[in-house]
Amino acid sequence: MQTQLAKFTTGHYNAGAGTLKVVAWHFLNYGIMNSAFPWPYSFKAALLRMFGAKVGKGLVIKQKVRIKNPWRLTIGDDCWIGESVWIDNLEDVVLGNNVCVSQGALLLTGNHDYKKSDFPYRLGKIIIEDGVWIGAQSVVCPGVVCRTHAILTVSSVATRELEAWSIYTGNPAVAVRERVIIE
Repeated sequence: MQTQLAKFTTGHYNAGAGTLKVVAWHFLNYGIMNSAFPWPYSFKAALLRMFGAKVGKGLVIKQKVRIKNPWRLTIGDDCWIGESVWIDNLEDVVLGNNVCVSQGALLLTGNHDYKKSDFPYRLGKIIIEDGVWIGAQSVVCPGVVCRTHAILTVSSVATRELEAWSIYTGNPAVAVRERVIIE
């Protein structure tokens, strides 16, 4: 059996919003969120809330950020989202409090089932608990939970759960040591 992309359908996937909302967000996402212009953080947070995101206080959201479906996004208090982050949330993405998602990171809730000829979606929610740091140019794959205060280092790929207070590196990411915070 060969891959037959012409037979692809989105299957049971539902964007979670009506066509008008999806189209309106598309233009605002690329015109404001993904812009190089330094729009105020509070303005971008308000825009996300207007489109159904649950956003806590103190959000720092830099330029060139792409968010697929804000109505599938929850962001806790005092989070940082760096330049060129892509939240490709075909499924829910939840960021706890004090989460840092660094420059160019990708939170990827969807993939394709390469074992099936029609290449259907495989979707999975991403949960990033309090105090987690996702390093620059890293990827968090569908269905991954990053437990409290874990670190995913630069250019690493999280394909399975990251345990609390652990530092992960590589592709696929493996734990290399414990995280210690000095007060």
